[in-house]
Amino acid sequence: MKKLFKKKEKSTEVKKAEVEAEMGFLDHLEQLRWHILRSFAAVFVIGIAVFIAKDFVFGTIIFGPLKESFPTFQMFCTLAESMCFGPPKMQLDTINIGEQFIIHIKSSIMIGFICSFPYVFWEIWRFVKPGLYDKEKKYTRGVVVIASLLFISGVLFGYFIISPFALNFLGNYTVAENVESGGTLASYITYMFMFTLPTGIIFQLPIVVYFLSKIGLVTPEFMKKYRRHAIVVILILAAIITPPDIITQFLIGIPVYFLYEISIIISKRVQPDPDF
Repeated sequence: MKKLFKKKEKSTEVKKAEVEAEMGFLDHLEQLRWHILRSFAAVFVIGIAVFIAKDFVFGTIIFGPLKESFPTFQMFCTLAESMCFGPPKMQLDTINIGEQFIIHIKSSIMIGFICSFPYVFWEIWRFVKPGLYDKEKKYTRGVVVIASLLFISGVLFGYFIISPFALNFLGNYTVAENVESGGTLASYITYMFMFTLPTGIIFQLPIVVYFLSKIGLVTPEFMKKYRRHAIVVILILAAIITPPDIITQFLIGIPVYFLYEISIIISKRVQPDPDF
């Protein structure tokens, strides 16, 4: 029975390979074009909804870390009085006449991408999946859900943890007493997306390690051997995407290192199968 099953599996894979071979390069490009168009359509539709909900998006979400009622400030103040801190007092200005409108559009697109990431990743996976064998599909089952959860977790971590500390440091930092802290709306929006979007991408580390381990490019022994080097890279990466504040850098560095250790376990469990 096992031999019969293996023969059927191999014949299915051969048939699939023949079908794939019949599809020309332009056919694959046509498929890719439709996947990309559907992904852009999802970002566009959600972006329009975000654009319409301007008061809620800006008043509650984007400008949330500038309010005393922000959950992070409330949580730390509840834990201990010595840990209590609040948002910086700053006035956000605009320089150009149409700056607020342009920023409104850019913010809607970025939030539209963040919200539609699960669907965008699903479209990418739909394009890649037909080229995989049945055993490969079995190993990658649930990858869309896991990748989406990791991305959303990273964005939420950046929003609720990194942004309050980073804004508190940057907003209260002064070089002289006669220099008042302030900022522009454009710079604030740029920093907010810098604190959230890259974090969501970095949180995809276990997924990347999973696939690299499956094809044999990464091994748990390799990751353990270069653990110290990885720590240095993580700290450098944290310094790039966060302000020069040691607390904020550790806030992003610690969870990324934790994900690195999880990735070692994942790599150990998904060593390349000879039949893969």
